[in-house]
Amino acid sequence: MTGVTAEQPSLKRAIGPKLLLFFVIGDVLGTGIYALTGKVAGEVGGAVWVPFLIAFAVAFLTAFSYLELVGKYPKAAGAALYTNRAFRIPFFTFMVAFAVMCSGITSASSAATAFGGKYLSSFITAPTIVVAILFVALLALINFRGVGESVKANVVLTCVELSGLAIVIVVGIIAASEGRGEPARLTQFDPTQGTFFSITAATALAFFAMVGFEDSVNMAEECHEPARIFPRALLLGLGIVGVIYFLVALVSAYVVPTEQLESSSAPLLDVVRVGVPGFPPWLFSVIALFAVSNSALINMLMASRLLYGMSNERIIPNLFGTVHPARRTPWVAIIFTSLIAVVLVSTTDLEALGSTTSLLLLLVFTVVNIAVLVLRREKAEHKHFRAPTVIPVLGAITCAFLASPFSGRDSQDYVIGGILLAIGVLLWFVNRLFVGKVKFDVGKLSK
Repeated sequence: MTGVTAEQPSLKRAIGPKLLLFFVIGDVLGTGIYALTGKVAGEVGGAVWVPFLIAFAVAFLTAFSYLELVGKYPKAAGAALYTNRAFRIPFFTFMVAFAVMCSGITSASSAATAFGGKYLSSFITAPTIVVAILFVALLALINFRGVGESVKANVVLTCVELSGLAIVIVVGIIAASEGRGEPARLTQFDPTQGTFFSITAATALAFFAMVGFEDSVNMAEECHEPARIFPRALLLGLGIVGVIYFLVALVSAYVVPTEQLESSSAPLLDVVRVGVPGFPPWLFSVIALFAVSNSALINMLMASRLLYGMSNERIIPNLFGTVHPARRTPWVAIIFTSLIAVVLVSTTDLEALGSTTSLLLLLVFTVVNIAVLVLRREKAEHKHFRAPTVIPVLGAITCAFLASPFSGRDSQDYVIGGILLAIGVLLWFVNRLFVGKVKFDVGKLSK
């Protein structure tokens, strides 16, 4: 031991406003809009654009809280960091971090299920569950091998995903110009449990399509002047996504009957087929498969690395921090998260997986909205964005409501979410038996 510990170098600040904007857009786009538009329509009817609009509004409120916190604490770790600073309860911080990890697994599982559905059937026909399991196994192998990620590469990936949604919007314009479609459907509500509860239940599901923006705060240490560039990039990025989703929802309901949308695992492919019969369906299927695959891989990477980080901080058994000597990847964490995903895709349908993802993140967002108010007692030495007080208050109320049974949410969501969080509780207490009380550095959880 030399007695001198070299200070770790800081992360390179390589992300400017434009790259950050594309990162936000690319992180939100993905499985939700490509796979669950029909399920949302099944809850509410032809007025499927209403839940997407409300979900956007709720996400926008919470984005203001993230903006204040990332400007005040421009560090990685996101919700776990804010929870730890606000409440100083290690177990509570751990559960928030574990909920974020679980949301990554359920999100990737929904993508795997969507991958095995109708989009793939443009090329081959196979049982959805079998394909989903094989897809999860492939993700695990890619994850094990190691994936080099670049924010600049994300620009290309985002453009590909955007192209698919642009095709849907153009299809709607063509269909309208040729007199195909039914505009009356856009104002039709066909509630399954009363109009109010059908809208709120559909919004809780549609919220799955809006998540992802919160991941951008983990890039704070790699951004030029994060306190300055984050507000514009995050709000503009969410605004662009919100407009695109609104137009896609309008086109979907206008072109395709609600019953057909509801029963489809590839609703946007049906929109393209019905709206412009001459358009090659295989081309759109390739784009959609790429979109859900990218979402799944990013989420499984996040989940395994977060589990690995928690193990390194000695807050769960250190077995999960085992790194493969040759590949230099956290292979035990990868196997563990992949096995959970296999169980989920084998036992749970696409709608429940998407809805459980939104439930877990709505709970996290409720905590973040409260944390921003609690942390106002801490004064930052630098200037940063400050949200009007009413916004985090409304954000906490709306997120808590959409996460509650009063929103009309299916009880299955609580069962799935409860089992996943119970695994976290078990890991925490098993670790306490062997390690005892530990104090961890939440800033390392995202590393």
